[in-house]
Amino acid sequence: MLEGAEVRLAVDIGGTFTDIVLDVGQDRKTRKLLTTPQRPERAVLDGMRLILADARAHISDIDVFIHGTTLATNAIIERRGAKTALIATEGFRDVLDIGTESRYDQYDLSIDKPKPLAPRSLRFTVPERIDAHGAVRLPLDEAAVRALAPRLRALNVESVAVAFLHSYANPEHERRTAAIISEEMPGISVTVSSAVCPEIREYERTSTAVANAYVQPLIDGYLARMSDALQVEQYRGAIYLVTSGGGVTSIETARRFPVRLVESGPAGGAIFAAQIAARLGESKVLSFDMGGTTAKICLIEKYQPETSRVFEVDRAARFLKGSGLPVRIPVIEMVEIGAGGGSIAHVDAMKRVTVGPESASSEPGPACYGRGGLRPAVTDADVALGMIDPDDFAGGTIKLDPELSKQALLRAVGEPLGLSAETAAYAVHEVVCENMASAARVHAVERGEIVGQHTLIAFGGAAPLHAARVAEKIGVSRVIVPSNAGVGSAVGFLAAPIAYELVRSRHVRLDDFDTDGVSDLLQEMVTEARALVETGAAGAPVRERRAAFMRYVGQGHEISIELPNRRLATADLAGLRQKFEADYAAMFERSIPGAAIEVLSWSVLATTEARNPAIVAAVTRKPAGKATGSRKFFDGRAGEVIEIPLYRREDMAPGATIAGPAVIAEDETSTFVSNSFDAHIDGAGSIVMERKAA
Repeated sequence: MLEGAEVRLAVDIGGTFTDIVLDVGQDRKTRKLLTTPQRPERAVLDGMRLILADARAHISDIDVFIHGTTLATNAIIERRGAKTALIATEGFRDVLDIGTESRYDQYDLSIDKPKPLAPRSLRFTVPERIDAHGAVRLPLDEAAVRALAPRLRALNVESVAVAFLHSYANPEHERRTAAIISEEMPGISVTVSSAVCPEIREYERTSTAVANAYVQPLIDGYLARMSDALQVEQYRGAIYLVTSGGGVTSIETARRFPVRLVESGPAGGAIFAAQIAARLGESKVLSFDMGGTTAKICLIEKYQPETSRVFEVDRAARFLKGSGLPVRIPVIEMVEIGAGGGSIAHVDAMKRVTVGPESASSEPGPACYGRGGLRPAVTDADVALGMIDPDDFAGGTIKLDPELSKQALLRAVGEPLGLSAETAAYAVHEVVCENMASAARVHAVERGEIVGQHTLIAFGGAAPLHAARVAEKIGVSRVIVPSNAGVGSAVGFLAAPIAYELVRSRHVRLDDFDTDGVSDLLQEMVTEARALVETGAAGAPVRERRAAFMRYVGQGHEISIELPNRRLATADLAGLRQKFEADYAAMFERSIPGAAIEVLSWSVLATTEARNPAIVAAVTRKPAGKATGSRKFFDGRAGEVIEIPLYRREDMAPGATIAGPAVIAEDETSTFVSNSFDAHIDGAGSIVMERKAA
């Protein structure tokens, strides 16, 4: 038993690696294992046993277990979810196909849209109708609902989504339908749109409900097995799941609303980057999280990641909004592309080197893993270039074979283009860095930001190897690789507050405002959100933030305006108008004097306080000591192999300074310092790369 010290464990299941972080008081230990896709809990439990042995602790010593995963996202992208049916209002069978009738590329005549998670053959309708005010226009035909049960059974449906017209205003028909289906088909998963997304916009609400239903059996089964396994291991502490909005929630809530976990792993990375930004006083940051399967880019302003209410999964065109499946949930705003260490490289029909989005994952993994993978991945390119020590990958737990990397690169890239293995590796490295640079440029431009004015914070197992080159491409002059960068998302989980956000639609105009009705709605939402948070807060203070999503009457999109944490009064309306017009002018350079304003939806966030890190003091820089060794590195621009120094991060004291090119190795990752940068260790142990003077 570890007396006196709080023991907190965080686990991040990625597509390739499972990262484990254990905090015992101020002491931190980390582990990185290959993910076990068929039984994800196996890698989690194996990693827990290993890291607890490192700390000489037992699972019963753990006070808090915080978990994030990309399982929900990967299930949607790879179409590995449940066989899902949709029950809709009669006449609205094709909402998922019609969408918003917009096209993400107006001039592409053969536009490729992602296939709905519920195919048309599994979409059914029943007579019922509720209007936008919640009034019943046509009662629910319960006999028609019961008649669907035998058809669903015959089709081996595993999960059902119910999405009726205007159910956000009155959920009674959806709830009754769910009760009938559950009665007729005991054990089946049922999702009602009014519970998972009680908002206007039929397409987005239906898409969110179907996505929740699609992943629910998978996530519910996984979390149930995980919970049972922890009980067998005598775990007695609290279990939390990280949500896409950057907070943590209970395992019961996660099992009901698994769609909220869609971006849980990347959200942990954004929290980690925000904490590093606050510690170092960096007010404008671009976080760059590159793992084994994907790369994520997120803008962080004044130590807060940008947030959104809609996320698109499985985009047909990775940089174009509207090309994916919309999921309407609170989410940290970021762009995600299929460019990780396991992303597979090949030559397309036009003789171009292409990387991703297909990934080698953990099974079989990149060719150098020696686990049967024959196609080259980004990790193979990094190994062939000499950037990774093959004997010390993942702390020496995975031995890499450079020859297998070179053979795979020659077969897939070198021979089709007449290139050597090393030049093929350089081509793959350049392409994947350009893909990430393009994503960063687009993400910044969409938000009116100049990307080169930001500091790049790089983390994840693969990002530190590519950060310097990405920074060169986008004009960033300062790059930070924090301590524990290789398991950054899991570290971020430990800093996440317990939080839950509710959003509900109720249309109100400011010139005809129902203060009592809106105040009652907000209080009901506060009570529900606080109930979900206070059970896990263990007595810690819970604060709330209320907001209204407002727009000029007739516009298509809203902006969020913060509300006072009390009942609203008529006297508040002038202040609401002023706040809206000020924020609108800041966003669009002007307001519209005298125009009518309306509120479509209302939001309540209940949250505990996040842990704020202390600011790090400056250090005196001095030359680093003698390098631990050296690496033979293929310099693609010069077309030759050069010898570059290899340093061990743990041997470098604060202030130690080196000039690029060099490699700084550690157990979880390696950082490549390019010829354009000098690097030093700051007071927090971060590697800080700064562009050399011209």
